[in-house]
Parts: sequence; C-alpha cells; structure tokens
Amino acid sequence: MHGLVRTSATLGKPGKSTLLEVEAPRAIDGRAPDVFRSGAWVPMRTYSDSEEVDFAIVGTGAGGGTLACKLAEAGFSVVAFDAGPFWRPLEDFASDERWQGGLYWTDKRITGGADPVELGSNNSGRGVGGSTVHYTMIALRWRPEWFECKSKLGYGRDWPISFDELEPYYEEAEEALQIAGPIDYPWGRRRKRYPRRSHPVNAPGLVLARGCERIGIKWSPVPLATLSSPRGMAHPCVYRGFCAYGCSTNAKQSVLVTFIPRAINAGAEIRDLAMVGKIEMGKDGRATGVHYHRNGNWHFQKAKNVVVAGYAIETPRLLLNSKCDQFPDGLANENGLVGTHIMIHSGPGVWGTFDEQIRQYKAPPCMAVTEHWNYDDSDKKDFHGAYAFMSQGPLAVGWAQCVAINRGLWGMKLREEMTRYNHVAGLRIVGETEPQHDNRITVEDEKDQYGLPIPRMTFSYSDNDKRLMKHSIGSMKSVLEAAGGKELWVDDDTSHLMGGCRMGDDPSDSVVDKDGQSWSIPNLWVCDGSLFPTAGGVNPSLTIQALACRMGDRIAEMAPRGEL
Repeated sequence: MHGLVRTSATLGKPGKSTLLEVEAPRAIDGRAPDVFRSGAWVPMRTYSDSEEVDFAIVGTGAGGGTLACKLAEAGFSVVAFDAGPFWRPLEDFASDERWQGGLYWTDKRITGGADPVELGSNNSGRGVGGSTVHYTMIALRWRPEWFECKSKLGYGRDWPISFDELEPYYEEAEEALQIAGPIDYPWGRRRKRYPRRSHPVNAPGLVLARGCERIGIKWSPVPLATLSSPRGMAHPCVYRGFCAYGCSTNAKQSVLVTFIPRAINAGAEIRDLAMVGKIEMGKDGRATGVHYHRNGNWHFQKAKNVVVAGYAIETPRLLLNSKCDQFPDGLANENGLVGTHIMIHSGPGVWGTFDEQIRQYKAPPCMAVTEHWNYDDSDKKDFHGAYAFMSQGPLAVGWAQCVAINRGLWGMKLREEMTRYNHVAGLRIVGETEPQHDNRITVEDEKDQYGLPIPRMTFSYSDNDKRLMKHSIGSMKSVLEAAGGKELWVDDDTSHLMGGCRMGDDPSDSVVDKDGQSWSIPNLWVCDGSLFPTAGGVNPSLTIQALACRMGDRIAEMAPRGEL
C-alpha cells in the first residue's frame, strides 16, 4: 500500500501569533532591507513590469540567489523573485524553535509512493536566501569520481561536466562564503586551504571522533559556512545552536547575507513575496517573461531570459504549470522527463546515551564527519553508492518530537526520557539514493491559494537504497559503541531534494544541457538542485552554488557571441 500524505500551511501548525510571518513585501520603492543593520535600508534598483530585463530569475536560494549576483555583476539587468519574505536576520530570527517554523515552505503539497517523504523543514525554504537561511552550513565538495560514477564506479549516470570543470567554482563559492575548515581535509583531491580556520569541535563531534579513531577510520571537522572570525558587520559564530533555523548574528553565511547584498549592489532587483505562477511563451517558441502574484494581484514581468531556480519540487511544478498550445506537456518536457528521477538523501540516525554530559545543543549541529564510506570502493559493501555521517545537535523541542515519534513515548515516559537529553549523542547519514524514473513530481487538479495546481511528490526507495541504509546503521552503531554509547536506538529521516530537471549531453534523455539551458527553449534556464543527475553522499548546497557560479560565467561568455 502506497502512503499518501497532504502537507499544508493550515495543517499541524501553531497559530499565527507563534509563527514568524511577514505579510507585506519589504523590497519596494527603490530600497531593500539592510541585512546587517536593524531597521536600516539599502538602495535597490527597480524595474517596471513593462521593461524587458535581461533575466527574470525565479527563486533566490543557493542556485537563483547566487546566479542573480553573478549575472548582475556581469552587467545584465536582473529581477529575482521569491515567494517568501525578505528576512531581516537581526530582527526576525528569535531563538525560538516554534517561532522560526515560518522559514519553511509549507504550502499545500501531496507526498506519496511506497516511502512518502516529509516535506518542509528538512528540504525546502521560503524567503530570500531560500533554504540556505536555515541549512546547517555543511560545505562539502563532491567526490571527483561521482561526476563520472557510471564510467568509473559502475553505477548511476555520468554528469555532463567533470570535477575539473567545476573545481574553480567550488573555490569561488568557498571564498564567497568564507568557509571555515580544517587545514588538511582527509578525503578528495588535494586542495588549497579553506578561507578561515576550522571551528573547535563540540562534544557530540568528539564522540564521533573518538569512535572513529577506535575502529580505525578517518574523521574530520566539518567545513562550515559560518564565520570563525569577524567579517565586516557580521560576527563570528557564538555557538548558540540555532543553526537549523535563521541565524540572528549573521555568522551563518547564507545566500541572504552573501550573494544577495552583492546582487543588489550590482543593480539587481529582488522581489519578495512574489509567487511566480507561469512562464509566458511567445509565438517564436521563446519565453517572454513571467506571471507573478504580489500584493494581492497578478502581474507580468517582461524578460529576455527566464531562469527557474525554485528547487526540485517548485522548478518542475512551474515548468509543468506553464503548459500552452506550443508545449502541451509543459515547458522543456518534450521527452517527458520534467519532474522525473527525483532523489533525496536518506537519513537514518543512531542515538546513544553516555555517562558524561554531552549537551548536544551547543554549537552548530554537525561539527564532525566521516566520509569513509563515500570513498571506500572495496567489496565490503553490498550496495553501490555512498554515504557520509555526521555528529548531530538537535535542540530540545526538536529532540522531544524525535523521541515521541520514533519511540512512541508520551506523557511521563517522555518527560523522564527528556531528563537524559544532556547525556545523548547521535549520528546521521547523508545517504545517496538512486535516480528512478517513477520517483517524480507531477501536478494535481487541486489548487493552492494562488489558484495554481499543487505538486505531488512520489517517492519509493529501491532495494539498493535499503541496503545502503542498513549498512550505514551498522556502521554508525559501531562508532557509537566504540565511543562508549549505551542503549542505542535508530530513527528514520530524510534530507535534501535533487533531480527533476536533470542536465545531460543528449536532448533525448535530459531536460537541459551542461549549462542549464533548455534543449528546446533557448532562453529558458534551470539553476538549482533539480539539475543533479545523481545524488552523491554529501549535502548538495556547495555543488549547487558552484554550478550557479559556473553558469554565470558561461552566460557572460555566450552573450557577446549572440548565443543567448
């Protein structure tokens, strides 16, 4: 029996008074919020709807926000739209888990398949900066061989670009985010030093380190996009632990406080609380602009090029909802691949109790990692693919929910278990899943608050995915037991979304080319995690930003040759 779950902003949420909300656009009248100063503003160029801008970008997260910066700095006129608010970190981001639930995309969606995926906090963001506003700042490069995993590792699908092509853009993204990392990272190709020193590892990270050393595998501090020393008006991390939410000190180097200010300074306009519902097509088969909803009304922005960067659900949804007489199955969907081959990162976790105090809520939640099983190609594995696992640091409310859901504890039993909170440590994987055609995004007849067909996500694990998770649970148990953990138990989770508009070299089996350019509509582009042909075994954000940096350079190279 396949599961079917509806997720909605109106279901299972607290009342408005307890949830972060912004009701009116802030980036208007030639100014935008100054993210570094309370109540202050910065000047922002604005464009009229009738002015044909060079690029309309839908989404301002790791892909769209980064690309908006690159294109604006290259001299293009850019308007970037986001369905959520323009956050003011110093004022909006209170140290309250419940309050910050407003950061997540919780509009109506349907999730189904044999293994329905929970949608919301762990895989989508709502607001300028996208999910980088509440991500845990993990900044890991892909293993070089993953770009050729079919050719070199015997599974999955080769990417149309190589690690060598992307490496300088990894460096560019790491520099822009001022990644704090170790002098010597033990996996992958030799690289120059990270821009900033590594953060000291907290107690949960030291548990991972101790366990790994005792069983003879490598570990490392996690390279993090949070400051370890001051940067302009942004303070270094104070280890308050609210990293899975908005950072109120601006230590977290999200797109909101890095690429977006640069984009605005270079002449881009950011339109917050602007939901794009359709891409308009001209008779010549080219996109002419986007229809968007703002301030209670629908508007149309003319554009020479449209970039879709809404992530792995909203990007396919927009392309499918933009169907027209010329493209009756949706835009860029002649081969029926838009929305297909959706991937997640599986995320089972293992938890244990320790004699000593751990206090896992202190500091960023993921401060130590082992990528041992990302780089082990021996026959010790009964699966193909890869996974890493990291130390964890759930806050109190999230931990109570985790225990209640996964262990069925309630009432006094839950209260008693919570008294052990300071003695618990856990590990969780970022596990690769296979790209399967039937794991996909489709649109339904049911409409959302904008009158747009809502998306359905269908997902089922493959047998290989299940073997990988089983192996990872055994590996994490070995590490925790070696570190002194007792009374181990396992929970189930997922993270990240990838695929849905995969890139490739062949128009017959991909949606876009290696530059993110649609095969069938030359002025339509995709720039987000939906480009991924495979999922890899680390967090995707740094790779998304590297792809966006590369795409910005490629577009700047193509424009003078008349190739746009």
